[in-house]
Formats: sequence, structure tokens, C-alpha cells
Amino acid sequence: MIRKGKIEDIEAIMKLTKACAKFMITNGIYQWNEHYPNPSAFENDIERNELYVLEHNGFVSGTIVISTLMDQEYMPIKWLTKNENNIYIHRLAIHPELQGKGYAQQLMAFAEKHAIENNYSSIRLDTFSQNKRNQKFYELRGYKRLGDIYFPKQSEHPFHCYELII
Repeated sequence: MIRKGKIEDIEAIMKLTKACAKFMITNGIYQWNEHYPNPSAFENDIERNELYVLEHNGFVSGTIVISTLMDQEYMPIKWLTKNENNIYIHRLAIHPELQGKGYAQQLMAFAEKHAIENNYSSIRLDTFSQNKRNQKFYELRGYKRLGDIYFPKQSEHPFHCYELII
């Protein structure tokens, strides 16, 4: 079940994202660290009504942020659509024990359906350049890679930006 995230979910979400970070690090992917993601990011997402969680057997097992805010870092990218009426996906995560079972697909399908139902022009996101699995995931869903941005607190490596026209 996918539902809106609540403040009382933050602790479970942080356990989930820490498990994901640890899993990525053991696979040589240094995408998430002690700076990101952090509780205040999720609190802001909840405040803006943009955080969704996936519950599996009564536990928060996944998360996704569907935002209308364009981060400053995205400004230099030559997007396929105008910088208006777009949504941005952030912090998509599935607990490592449940990865590979289609839950990330479910969350992305939910976000894409939301975009269609609300007449957005496109969906934009970024994924870490060292995370080949995520790149393949988005490319198989039809997302086009457009350019790179950097988040120095996370990594010296770039993040690839993607867009899907709705």
C-alpha cells in the first residue's frame, strides 16, 4: 500500500535509508552518507505534502518524494520541456531485503500516474553516476539522460539528470 508519509514515519524512513546506504556502500556505491538523506529533508517533504511511503506487511518498506520544486542544481540542465508544470522525484528507496521484487516499479508507476492525472508536462529526477542499476532502471522506463549535476556533500562524482515527457 502506498500512502502519504507522516511525521511518525520519520524514524522508520531513516532506518530504511540507512539500510539502503549501507547496502550501496557494500556494493561500492557511495551515493548516500551521513549528510544525506537526513530527517529534516523528510520533515520538509511531509510539510509540503510530497512524501509517500510504501507499506509492506505493516512496515514502511519504501519511500518516494514527488515534488513540484525545482532544485537550484537543476538550472543548468537543458531539459526537454519548459521549466514549468514538472514534477521531481527524490529519495526513492526500497529496503535492501525487498529490492528486486518490483516495489520500486510500483512507486515509480504511482508517481507517473500522479503526473498524468494532474496534467504535468514531465517527470524529472537525478541518479548517481556510479549507480548503474538505477540508471538502467530509469532508462528501461523511458527516461532520457540529459546532463550532469553535482552534490559535493554527497560525492565528487556527478549525478545524471533524467526526464520523461508525459
